[in-house]
Amino acid sequence: MTYAIQAEGLVKRFGETVALDGVSLTARAGTVLGVLGPNGAGKTTAVRILATLLRPDEGRATVDGHDVVREAHQVRQLIGLTGQYASVDEMLTGTENLVMIGRLLGLSRPEAKARAAELLERFELWDARDRPAKTYSGGMRRRLDLAASLVGRPSVLFLDEPTTGLDPHARGGLWDTVRGLVDDGVTVLLTTQYLEEADQLADEIAVIDSGQVIAHGTPDELKTQVGGQVLQVRPVDDRDRETVAGLVSVVVGDGMQVEGDLVTAPVTDPAVLPTIVRRLDDAGVLVAELSLRKSTLDEVFLALTGHRAEPTDTLPELVAEGSRA
Repeated sequence: MTYAIQAEGLVKRFGETVALDGVSLTARAGTVLGVLGPNGAGKTTAVRILATLLRPDEGRATVDGHDVVREAHQVRQLIGLTGQYASVDEMLTGTENLVMIGRLLGLSRPEAKARAAELLERFELWDARDRPAKTYSGGMRRRLDLAASLVGRPSVLFLDEPTTGLDPHARGGLWDTVRGLVDDGVTVLLTTQYLEEADQLADEIAVIDSGQVIAHGTPDELKTQVGGQVLQVRPVDDRDRETVAGLVSVVVGDGMQVEGDLVTAPVTDPAVLPTIVRRLDDAGVLVAELSLRKSTLDEVFLALTGHRAEPTDTLPELVAEGSRA
C-alpha cells in the first residue's frame, strides 16, 4: 500500500512537557486523514513536524517517501500548509497575495499571474481580486489562505483546524473545496476539533489525546468499536427517569448516560430494543421517545477519553505555537 504520509513513533518535548509521546500516523495517497482531538492534544505539533517546521526528538516521518528531516527541502516542494489563522498579507489584494507567493516559489511573473487568476476563480474570489485582504470576510480570508497554499500545486496538503472561527455556511464551503482537492488526487491531513467535520471529510481518523494516538480507523470502524448504535429513551414523566436508567443499565450494561430527562446507552446488539420495551411495559413506564440511532464521533471520543472533544488551552500546544517566533 502506498502511503503519502507515514510517521512512526514521533516524540517531541518542550522542556519538561511531552507534546508528542510516540505518535504514529499513516495516510493513503489521495485520501483525507482526520486528526482529531482537543487543543493541547498534540495535533499542531505533529503537523509542524510533518511540514518540516519542527524536528522530532525521536521517531521518523516521510511525506511522499521523503524523510522530513534528512530531505526537508524535497518535502517542502511537495506540500502546502494552511494553519489555524489566515497568513495572508492584509494590505495586499487577493491577486497580489497569490502572485507574491508564486514568485517566491520560482514562477515567472506571467506564470504567477495566471496561477493566481486560476485560484481566484476556483475559490470564488474573482470579484474581490483587487480588494485588500483586510476588507475580506472571515470565510473569504480562509479561502484566500487555502488558495495561497495551493499555488505550488502540492500533492500533500496540511490543514490545521482550517475552519476555526468560520460560520456554518463558510465551513460548508470549505468542506466542498477539500472534497474537490481530493477528487483531484491531493492527499489531505486535516486536524480539527469539530467532530462533524471529521465525520464528513475523513476517510480515516486518528484520535489523539495527551500526545498519543488512542484510536485509528474509519469513522464507521470507530463508531462500531464503542458501540455501533445508541439507545435513547425519554420518559413522559420525568419522575420515571431513575426507573428508566436502572432498566437500561441492567439490559445494556456499561456506558449508560443521563442528560436531563434523556437516557442514552451504547448498543452493540439491536435485539435489546424489544427487551427494553418489555421491561418498560412491565414497570408501567410511558415513554415520549424510544429509538436506536448511529453513534456520533462525539460519543466515540467521550467513550475513548472520558471527556468530550472541546477546546481547552493546555501547555503543550501553546508551547508549540510559541516556537514559531
